[in-house]
Amino acid sequence: MNREPGDLGGLANNPFDYRITQSGEIHVSRGGRTVTVVRGQAAAKLATQLGQDPAADQLLFAKATGNYKRGNERR
Repeated sequence: MNREPGDLGGLANNPFDYRITQSGEIHVSRGGRTVTVVRGQAAAKLATQLGQDPAADQLLFAKATGNYKRGNERR
């Protein structure tokens, strides 16, 4: 499978969603389930990077979740 640079693959069909709490935590979810909670300095840094480009936001969330959807999962 060859992907063009900037191709989000499954992220375009099933994007991440997020909410920022009053305490500054960022709850990242996908498909209605919380995938991870980013806290502390990492959350503050992520919050400053969000909102500029929706495609870039999706990649930031994918990175924040860690080793997530590398393409070798079984279907």
